[in-house]
Amino acid sequence: MSLAIGLRFRRRGSKSLSAYFLSGRNLPWYIAGISMVATTFAADTPLAVTELVGESGISGNWLWWNMLIGGMLTTFFFARNWRRAEILTELELVEIRYSGTEASFLRGFKAVYLGVFMNVMIIAWVNLAMMTIIEVFFGIPSQQAIWYVGGIMLLTVIYSTLAGLWGVAATDAVQFVIAMGASIVLAFLVINTEQVGGISGMKEQLPESTFRFFPKVGAETGSLAGTLSISIGAFLAFIGFQWWASWYPGAEPGGGGYIAQRMMSCKDEKSSVMSTLFFQIAHYCIRPWPWIIVALAAIILYPELEADEKRMGYVLAMKDYLPAGLKGLLLTAFLAAYMSTISTQLNWGASYLVNDLYKRFIIKQNVFSNDIAADKHYVLSDRIFTLMIMLIALYVTTRVTTISGLWLFIIECGAGLGLVLILRWYWWRINAWSEITATVTPFIAYGFAKLYLENVMPESFIIHRGSFFFTVGVTTIAWVIVTRLTMPVNKNVLQKFYNKVKPDGFWKPFENNRKEKYYNILNLFICWISAIFMTYSTLFATGKVIFAQWSEAAIWAGTAVLSGLVLYNRIRKTKIFD
Repeated sequence: MSLAIGLRFRRRGSKSLSAYFLSGRNLPWYIAGISMVATTFAADTPLAVTELVGESGISGNWLWWNMLIGGMLTTFFFARNWRRAEILTELELVEIRYSGTEASFLRGFKAVYLGVFMNVMIIAWVNLAMMTIIEVFFGIPSQQAIWYVGGIMLLTVIYSTLAGLWGVAATDAVQFVIAMGASIVLAFLVINTEQVGGISGMKEQLPESTFRFFPKVGAETGSLAGTLSISIGAFLAFIGFQWWASWYPGAEPGGGGYIAQRMMSCKDEKSSVMSTLFFQIAHYCIRPWPWIIVALAAIILYPELEADEKRMGYVLAMKDYLPAGLKGLLLTAFLAAYMSTISTQLNWGASYLVNDLYKRFIIKQNVFSNDIAADKHYVLSDRIFTLMIMLIALYVTTRVTTISGLWLFIIECGAGLGLVLILRWYWWRINAWSEITATVTPFIAYGFAKLYLENVMPESFIIHRGSFFFTVGVTTIAWVIVTRLTMPVNKNVLQKFYNKVKPDGFWKPFENNRKEKYYNILNLFICWISAIFMTYSTLFATGKVIFAQWSEAAIWAGTAVLSGLVLYNRIRKTKIFD
């Protein structure tokens, strides 16, 4: 089916680089939104949720629920800007926002850093999760499972390179329906097994604390009677810092990566906002509960699983409690989720290598006789780069042993970068040296913290995520100093950028009506806060309905409705839908 869709959109996606990487900037908002959700629904996601719930109860999901705050910030403050910029890739922004050779260097460096280095690590942990499923489901050794994963990747390369983003987005929509539908079926069947005994039986067999939605703050890190128990420092890291300070795929501060790609592919600014808002709501309200229900059931069904084996509960439930046919459907759902993520990562990474490295520095467009010949050459180059990324990612997969280790590495090595990615839209003084410093410094600070500080500091340094706060602090100080010591961006470049994007914030030398702008920022701020409350309240109301806690469900539902009304009222007063 995926291959057929790729063939169906082949002509549309091969017309030009814009059609190939951004679907000709004509993607409907709902397709773009579903594509974002499908991409973040990887083979590793249900397994990760099962592990979190198995160790810390429902409240363990705050390790990723906190990212909604940054996601909604992107929706209201940055989605319009990405669409207005009319760029082909996120990195193209570098040379329309900054000036000088440092801007060119940053663009080329990040093309390799994000397109290859970070990209293959993300693909590697998704591959590792798919290998785990194959191993548990079929009893195939990991040395052989890598070949099966390689075969699936090759099929994904074929259909994703046939039609570019159009093919990726269309297959995402189909794959998401299959994956989500099968997840709901599994949750329904598993919870009604004799061992679990439905929701009432589950509540009788598990501690009450397992069903709490909020972590216990102030205790030592770890789990406490089925409830996530975290230190104050860790809580501050999750709620107060991580969502804006760290670069993380799919939750980049200010938008970025494949999220920015989908926003830029929408037909207008309104669609870019709508698609991102839909993504945030679906990501945090629709997807989690089928996984959480299976994870809770797995605690009862597989009590013998050790802490580092909890994630296996989801796959074992598939294997042991689904009848033939449905078992195949859910395996197909995992393949669909896997292929959706891989196709996006390959398309996204190759777009950086082609547009921001190859086309910009190696084979420039002016060497071709016309634009048609140039586009054909670059589309062919993309297919070669896509295959190259696939091969590198397969090799890296053979060297990776832990998914959580890669997660931690990426979060820590991007700590402090997020603020620059946000402020480059809102403060004219940010320059290329600011971003270069904020990109490189976290690696140095994190390495120093891990190799030295954790050996000489008390145990509380590790418990309270001292390395994270240290890295954020050092990185922030470093880029602020560098910004002040280096020259501002060329005024002509900044004026062109401001005239094109019309960003809010501190652009006094280049703007006209400041009063109207700050009134708009106030409305956007209210939209942001109300959308966060609406989404969290909907998430909790759904959970309370599932567990038949009707009075609490009514409170959360009322909060969701009230927040939604505030959002609706304020969003009409902004310029989002002008």
